[in-house]
Amino acid sequence: MKLNTLLLTAGAVVLPGAAFAQCLPALDLDLVPLGTYESGLFDESAAEIVAHDPNTQRLFVVNAFANTIDIVSIADPSNPTLVSTVDMSVYGGGLNSIDVGRGKVTGLGGTTFAPILAVAVANGTDQGKAVFLDTDGGFLSSVDVGYGPDMITFTPSGNYVLTANEGEPNDDYTIDPVGSISVIDMFGPVNTLDQSKVREAGFEAFNGQDLPGVRIFGPGASVAQDMEPEFIAVSKNSRRAFVACQENNALAVVDIQAATVLDIVPLGTKDHSLPGNELDASNKDDVINIQNWPVKGFYMPDTIKFMRTPAGDFLVTANEGDSRDYDGYSEEERIKDLILDPTIFPDAANLQLDANLGRLKTTTANGDIDDDGDVDELYCYGARSFSIWGLDGSLVFDSGAQFEQLIAANDPLDFNSTNDENDSFDNRSDDKGPEPEGLEVGRLYGRRVAFVGFERHSAIVAYDCTIPSAPAFIGYYSNRDFAGDAAAGTAGDLGPEGMLFIPQGQSPTGTPLLVIGNEVSGTTTIWEIQKL
Repeated sequence: MKLNTLLLTAGAVVLPGAAFAQCLPALDLDLVPLGTYESGLFDESAAEIVAHDPNTQRLFVVNAFANTIDIVSIADPSNPTLVSTVDMSVYGGGLNSIDVGRGKVTGLGGTTFAPILAVAVANGTDQGKAVFLDTDGGFLSSVDVGYGPDMITFTPSGNYVLTANEGEPNDDYTIDPVGSISVIDMFGPVNTLDQSKVREAGFEAFNGQDLPGVRIFGPGASVAQDMEPEFIAVSKNSRRAFVACQENNALAVVDIQAATVLDIVPLGTKDHSLPGNELDASNKDDVINIQNWPVKGFYMPDTIKFMRTPAGDFLVTANEGDSRDYDGYSEEERIKDLILDPTIFPDAANLQLDANLGRLKTTTANGDIDDDGDVDELYCYGARSFSIWGLDGSLVFDSGAQFEQLIAANDPLDFNSTNDENDSFDNRSDDKGPEPEGLEVGRLYGRRVAFVGFERHSAIVAYDCTIPSAPAFIGYYSNRDFAGDAAAGTAGDLGPEGMLFIPQGQSPTGTPLLVIGNEVSGTTTIWEIQKL
């Protein structure tokens, strides 16, 4: 379902490679929905993260609302069928993530290698669990991990399982657990796994250090408490993990074998006053108004992926943005409610109008550079883009204003809509725009292709990232029906969260597939990737 495209003006960091990229023939793809598994639940996070086992052609879908794993057969992708449901409540609450790998399993016939599921269970502010199951949902083992595991993944080697333990505070901000990355040794049989195989890569060594550019600001929090690991990308050699710490606007680099955080790298900000970095900042002006503003955006990535290209190894991020907003402490404010420095912002009264910057959500944790009580720099959450980074955290490419430009060109009557109701034109312009969250990178026809899902608007875009410094836009796709009723389940897919690429060699159809779990519509849709 490829929609209209447009010539984009990229807000990109132009590096060597752009000229070579022009020599590559364009890759033209279409994404066609084959089938959808419907949970029947609306706006309940009933379809979030998705994993796939090519041996059984089953999907494993995290249903956070029901605290279950839905096992779905895609032997016929046009008719995904529920096989069974695994109740995870016996292991605790807060089902967050799942991955499929292979591990050793002992039985009457000896030790064999078999596909296994690794599941992250958060358990609030208590320690979380990594639970291991077979592909029928049968229990194999479980171990305690850090606080609030938000993501779980096997390393490419299969020798380790990692969890990103976000360690979020409770709503009163009276309990603030430490963040960490758990490293689980999978060299032995998974059904005899015990706690001795778990090590924590924490941030205690950074306590008391000055970390310029890293957002450490929770009330009374140490660095270890304030770091909130969100998503993990692992190098192809399984030696390094690169962990997006969203609220901190930073990247943690982990030595997996040593279970040690080597570095915390700040990701910096995006200057929305520069050409190519425009944004729509108001939900109260009743128009599409993508323009430059004197605001800097924290990249704050959610999903992060490792990408190997002919040019080397890189990281790809979906720059969603996220604030700390709790009953006990909130950094959120609107720009109209700030006191702006009169010298830096002589036009403050005009800027702070609702139709200009007044409605844009900002932070009280940053911006008063000279500590005199007024704000010298304005910030917003997320960069409304996807980025490609070097492994050292250097910015190689950013898609600039392209995402909002694409929505304006393809869905102008529903620009920056929210994901739980239609007739919501411009609803999210003041608050992270389309919110790019879901991300997947696949190898297709000799190219490296990134797929990015817009959590709010619910569209998907594809880019050829074979030349990391000059990605080429491929297409804009949507399975949302803006004429439908979201709550009644007639509006199609809403809120893409987990994205999974299935290469043709592992696909039930022999063609590459993209599977997307949509948390608001509670649907899991299988898309066929067709080369035109």
